[in-house]
Amino acid sequence: MEIIIASFIFICCYVFIMTEQINRALVTLTGGVLLLLTGIYSAERMLTEYIDWNTIALLFSMMVLIAITEKTGLFAYMAIRFAQKVRGAPIPLLIGAGVLTGIGSALLDNVTTVLIFVPIMLKITKLLKLPAFPYLLIIIFSSNIGGAATLIGDPPNIMIGQAVEHLTFSSFLIHMAPIAVILFGIMLVFVWVLFRKSLRRTSLDVKELLAMDAQAYLHRTPMLYQSITVLLLTIIGFLLHAFLYVELTTVALSGAILLLLLTEKEVTAEQIFAKIEWVTLFFFIGLFTLVGGLEEVGVIDEIARAIVVITNGDYVQTALLILWVSGLFSGIVDNIPFVAAMIPVVQEFESYGMMYLDPIWWALALGACLGGNATLIGASANVVVAGLAEGAKESISFIRFLLYGFPLVIISLIVATIYLYIRYLLPYIG
Repeated sequence: MEIIIASFIFICCYVFIMTEQINRALVTLTGGVLLLLTGIYSAERMLTEYIDWNTIALLFSMMVLIAITEKTGLFAYMAIRFAQKVRGAPIPLLIGAGVLTGIGSALLDNVTTVLIFVPIMLKITKLLKLPAFPYLLIIIFSSNIGGAATLIGDPPNIMIGQAVEHLTFSSFLIHMAPIAVILFGIMLVFVWVLFRKSLRRTSLDVKELLAMDAQAYLHRTPMLYQSITVLLLTIIGFLLHAFLYVELTTVALSGAILLLLLTEKEVTAEQIFAKIEWVTLFFFIGLFTLVGGLEEVGVIDEIARAIVVITNGDYVQTALLILWVSGLFSGIVDNIPFVAAMIPVVQEFESYGMMYLDPIWWALALGACLGGNATLIGASANVVVAGLAEGAKESISFIRFLLYGFPLVIISLIVATIYLYIRYLLPYIG
């Protein structure tokens, strides 16, 4: 009965999220409350075990850093300079946004990257009178594919790296970066084919764009230099956190609090907190409670264990099934709880005679990262972009995103299947 109740609540909430008739944060929070009222879990377990407060704190901290930095005019300056570099051409702008986001997501985590790039891109599209959707779409796609390339790029990779000691930063770079580069190239072609005819140069005269003084948008007060310094220090902290033995959340919180203290004379904490995307944060909290209900009743764990039964322990079938199940399932729920449930299952495969599990780990990482592109709630970065877009009155429809994201995920999983098969699984055939 508990399985039926938890699944029913999850499905109902998912339907309301898709139809967008009610605020998505309100939907997920209502689902969490219903799980409490029906006794699926206690309030203590919900608050301490199922809500990932590290993710919430990380998002909040980066929103604070971005909100303060935005007030300096830095993003407006960068937007104008970027638009001038490509002379206002929509397609080069689209490709450039994808490349910069992909690189940023590989070096930082993808959530941080979209928090930095989305405000810039929203300003550029508004300046050039271009539709924001294609540019937000390519930022989401690029962040998830770029994040797959490194250990620190996407939360599932971090979790797998922490669970398997010998899968280091260089291991992810050697095994995941090549396929990420291939898939990134395919994604760029995919997006170019979709939007090459619809994106035209706007009525804004190129001469007028090139004549704009980007420097005039910068507010050269101490807050500008403080923001740049703290933002750079935070990014460096992200890159070095594994060597410093400091968590990403700790780095982000430290940067946010430091910048709030430094800039208090120019902008109050109340003004900054008013700019935070609270709907996005509460949507995450609600989503964690919904997925926690499925975890509590064993739905996610049973799906994971069913893989072993279906493949009957066959090495090749197991690796490929994990790739596709994690890819498709990560499009329905956030990939973090799914990977958390799968890690102990993969570790148990040794008892089935699978002594070399690395290809299966790569299959899990690829599926979880790539599957995030399927829906608007498939990955943390997607939800953040949707929240920022909504705040700028550029809402992204769940169904509209699905029509673009799901086909890309299928293409990506097919290519990833070929990559895994040729590079790792051929020696086990026969």
